[in-house]
Amino acid sequence: MDVSIVIPLFNEDESLTELSAWIERVVNAHQLSYEIIMIDDGSTDNSWEVIEKLRANNSNIKGIKFQRNYGKSAALNEGFKAAQGQVIITMDADMQDSPDEIPELRKMILEGNYDIVSGWKKKRYDNAFTKNLPSKLFNAAARKMSGIKLNDFNCGLKAYKYKVVKSIEVYGEMHRYVPVLAKWAGFRKVGEKVVEHRARKYGVTKFGWDRFINGFLDLMSIFFVGKFGKRPMHFFGLWGTVSFMFGLLVFIYLTISKFFFDVTGMTQRPLFFFAILAMIIGTQLFLSGFIGELIARNSPERNHYLIEQKLGL
Repeated sequence: MDVSIVIPLFNEDESLTELSAWIERVVNAHQLSYEIIMIDDGSTDNSWEVIEKLRANNSNIKGIKFQRNYGKSAALNEGFKAAQGQVIITMDADMQDSPDEIPELRKMILEGNYDIVSGWKKKRYDNAFTKNLPSKLFNAAARKMSGIKLNDFNCGLKAYKYKVVKSIEVYGEMHRYVPVLAKWAGFRKVGEKVVEHRARKYGVTKFGWDRFINGFLDLMSIFFVGKFGKRPMHFFGLWGTVSFMFGLLVFIYLTISKFFFDVTGMTQRPLFFFAILAMIIGTQLFLSGFIGELIARNSPERNHYLIEQKLGL
C-alpha cells in the first residue's frame, strides 16, 4: 500500500464527507493505493455515523471509535498501530489541512529519504494574539530544547516512514512532539515543507489556552524522559550527591567552628538548618534514583484505551 492517511477527529461530522472525497480525488489522480483511517475520539455528534456511511461506499476508509474522549495523542497512537501504508500521513479533520499536499509529502519521504516531513503553516489564518504569537514562542522553545530545527512543531499535517510510526508510542499530550519522540528512537532525518493553511470551514477549535501550558510541561517531560528515561540515577543520583555533600561540608564546618573556635552553638545558627535540609533533600533524591532504576518506564497499561468499534481493521 502506498499511503495511509491517519485522521484523528472529535465532533467533526460536518467536514468528514467533503474531506474524504477530496482525499480520494487526490490519491486517485496520482494512482496511489491508500487507506484512510479515521479515529473518532469519543465524539458526541454524528461523526461515527458519517464514518460508517463513508465506509459503506469506500472500503479504503476504516474507522476506530473510542468509547470516550482520550485526546489527540491517543487517537494518533491507535492510528499508527493500524496503519499499513509505505508512507503514513497525518492530518486534522477540520479542513484546515489540504489533501493536495499528500503527493509531495510522500515524494519527500521516498525520494528525499527523510524519516519525517513536517508541515509548516507559514501563512496562517488564526488569531494573531491568541494563537500565532503563543505558537511562535512555543516553537522557539521546542527548537531550543530538542535541537530539531522545525518552524511548526504543532502542525497536524506530517508524513512518516512506516518504520517510524511502528517504533514510537504517542501518549499523554505528546502529539506535538512526535518528531522529538522519533529523534529519541534514532530517526534523525527530519524535513519540513511549507503547506497551505486554510481558514476553518466547519465547527470551532477544540483547543484553548491550556494547550500552551500543557505543551511546555510536556516538552520538559519528554526532554527528561528522552535523556534520563533509561538511566534516572544519572539525574537524581548526581543532584542528590551534590545536595548531600553540600550539606555535609557545611555541617563539618559548623562542627569545627563549635569545638575548635568556640563559636556560637550550632543549633543557634540558621546555616545549621540549611545543612540538615540539604542532606535530607540529597538523600531523598538519591533514593528516588534507585527507585527509578527499579521501576520499568513502560507500563503495559499506559496505552490501553477502550475502543467501542472498528471498521475494516
